[in-house]
Amino acid sequence: MDPNIMSALAEPNRMRIVDLLRERPLTVGEIAERLQLRQPQVSKHLRVLSEAAIVEVRVDANRRIYKLMPDPFREMNVWLENYRVIWEERYNRLDDYLQKLTGNQLQEDSKTD
Repeated sequence: MDPNIMSALAEPNRMRIVDLLRERPLTVGEIAERLQLRQPQVSKHLRVLSEAAIVEVRVDANRRIYKLMPDPFREMNVWLENYRVIWEERYNRLDDYLQKLTGNQLQEDSKTD
């Protein structure tokens, strides 16, 4: 996976922008207003997201409209899938261990009754 994607998404305001753009494409002004940020700040964040190919810009007269690109998120999902398998295996082992502990505790409790 492209490390620029993770780096771009690591900044909280950029994640907030991505969350907004999940709903629909927005202009810089709309993003700034909804996040209560200054327009130059939003433009800088959008430049980083654009360089990481996370967003795409379309020029409409004097407005720039930003929308999310799906490919980086598909790529991230594939990358994360490898870790999901590991996490599920570990959770299953933990669940087995807890079941064993609970079973042992029930047996000990029944002996003392």
